[in-house]
Order: sequence, then structure tokens, then C-alpha cells
Amino acid sequence: NGWQQQSEEDVIDFITAYEKEGVRYVICTDIARDGMLEGPSTDLYREIIARTNIQLIASGGITSIDDLLTLQELGCEGAIIGKAIYEGKIRLDELGEFLNRTRNQEPGARKQEPRARN
Repeated sequence: NGWQQQSEEDVIDFITAYEKEGVRYVICTDIARDGMLEGPSTDLYREIIARTNIQLIASGGITSIDDLLTLQELGCEGAIIGKAIYEGKIRLDELGEFLNRTRNQEPGARKQEPRARN
């Protein structure tokens, strides 16, 4: 079983440190929601996107195509949805339709203007 250690380091500081070293993509898993199918951590992802220039891949809690749309509108580059597919919450045919519909769309606010850095 993973996720057994906690850190006092702020997630934004953590991501920013790696971003300075050239990391461009980050998978962020809210371990309180991972595998729970209770919806994604939109507030957390919104903050990361607003305060960094990282390309964010959301993980944890995603249960529906609506969740994927919300994440796209926030500016997430991608999402990990394994359990939602496994549990039948997201069907492969509807995922295919979503991907076809949104394939050429830019993630939400990401391409509109540079984000402020704190």
C-alpha cells in the first residue's frame, strides 16, 4: 500500500522547485480522494495552475465525463481515470466521444494568458 508518508512541504513550493529544474509535467494525486470516486480536487488543481506554469495531470476522485470537462476548463493537461473506467463510471465509448469532441481544444485558461507567479 502506497501513500504512507506525509510531508510538511507545501505542494506549490515542491512543484516550483522541480519546475525550476526543467520539469514541465506533473501528476498530482490527492491521496484523500484517490480511488474514492468522490470527484477531483478542483480547488487544489486550480491553485497549482494559477501559481505555476506546470502542465498538470490530475489524479484521484474522477468519476465522470463532467469531471473531465471541469478539469479541462481549469486548464489541466490530462487526467488519470483508471478506477472510474474499472468501476464502470466512465464507459470507453463515452470516453472516446469526449476525446473526439475535445481533441483540438486547448485546456481552459492555460493558453489564454500567462499565469501570475507568487
